[in-house]
Amino acid sequence: VGPYVLVTPNETRRNQLQQIAQKELDDLERWKKEHRPGPIKLVPQRLGGRESEAQARQKQQMMLMQSKYQQKHKREEYVKAKKAAEEAEILKKKAIQREKAERLDIKKRQQEMQRREVLFEDQYYKTNELLNRLDLGLPKSDSCQIANRGLESTAWMRSRTYKEALREDENRRLEEMKQEQRRKAELLEFKQKQEEEARTRSHQNEQKRVNDAFLDRLQNKTRSNSNYQPGYSG
Repeated sequence: VGPYVLVTPNETRRNQLQQIAQKELDDLERWKKEHRPGPIKLVPQRLGGRESEAQARQKQQMMLMQSKYQQKHKREEYVKAKKAAEEAEILKKKAIQREKAERLDIKKRQQEMQRREVLFEDQYYKTNELLNRLDLGLPKSDSCQIANRGLESTAWMRSRTYKEALREDENRRLEEMKQEQRRKAELLEFKQKQEEEARTRSHQNEQKRVNDAFLDRLQNKTRSNSNYQPGYSG
């Protein structure tokens, strides 16, 4: 700790400051007393409107019940919307999976058709090779050449006819498969539409039932309040 200087307090200055502060406090208290608000004088008047206490309480209870019903209705609507969104998402995923399966099936059919064509072409080439070998082993006469050409043209026509038949059969199967998928899609759309209409009717009936029950309770409460009179012992 470094050196320090001790200053003796000025008692006169301190007393003056205390006197000034005390004077200001006294002036503030005096100002508060002078500006204190006086008594409030109001003309008596009737408050609460034209309704009685029973009617006001009944109206308050009705508003409370309506508020509860609205909250319940909002919760039900939220749950139904959430459920509908989940069902739509599930149907969308199913449709995607179905489309993938259909594409895979078509791809397999195309691969099978290509494999058959390759097998047929290979068989055709081997047949031609065999015929050519037989042609080389036979004598070179005009009748043999004509017979070989006739046999070769017959084999070629048969192969061409067989390929065309395979192609027509595959096209027919693809067209039948497309028609079947189209019928399934239309049937699924029709079922979804029926389910949506059924859910809508069920929701409307439930809402009507809840509204009727609420109105019946409210009507019974109104009748019971109207039948009640002070001093009357039913």
